[in-house]
Amino acid sequence: MSDAQRILIVDDDPDIRTLVADFIGRHGFEVDTARNGAAMHTALARGHFDLVVLDIMMPGEDGLSLCRTLRAQTQIPVIFLTAAAEETDRVVGLEMGADDYVVKPFAPRELLARIRAVLRRASGLVAVHRIDPAERLTFDGWQLIPGRRELYDARGTLVSLTAGEFDLLVALARNAGQILSRDQLLDLTKGRSAAAFDRSVDVQLSRLRRKLEHDPAQPTLIKTVRGGGYLFAPSVVIATDASAKG
Repeated sequence: MSDAQRILIVDDDPDIRTLVADFIGRHGFEVDTARNGAAMHTALARGHFDLVVLDIMMPGEDGLSLCRTLRAQTQIPVIFLTAAAEETDRVVGLEMGADDYVVKPFAPRELLARIRAVLRRASGLVAVHRIDPAERLTFDGWQLIPGRRELYDARGTLVSLTAGEFDLLVALARNAGQILSRDQLLDLTKGRSAAAFDRSVDVQLSRLRRKLEHDPAQPTLIKTVRGGGYLFAPSVVIATDASAKG
């Protein structure tokens, strides 16, 4: 059984449904589509979805009404698709509990970035951009201080990391014990600026392993999970006091 997150695209335009489903599907998601509210309810009755992309302007029951129904029954995240002139509908939609919106016409890559961000928020993953000057993360003898962008080994020696390597390590350490896909790591470190085909994560992980692991070929800290992504294995202690290394 696949562990991929499932997305439901609800739009009366068959071209948009096909375009979005194909693009999102190529980036690790399972995608189903529905052309109206009735088809949406049928799809939801068949199985679980992690997020619904919902067009506002549809014949019959519109997206605002469907969102109201969803919110009464479930906490599935919702992203609205809305025309540029529908500012009032966007505000009403957010007030009704939608998590985000994308204005038509849109680039599929933008919608993908919004989906990643909403799913990350829903999962409780912590991005690298939260800055607490007193935060200190310790694991397996290492000490990581995000606010100062410093990493110390067990001997207290400052270890040099590139900006990308440091952000990646912070994302992994703050979400220790959780399997993170490449797309999630891109979103955690780069947010909406992440490119859809960015392969920098693989390069940075390889470099991090050479700097952190006793045997990079047999990593014990940053593990690869077959078909899933990456797992930061050690127990991480997070402190927010004034005792960070200065």
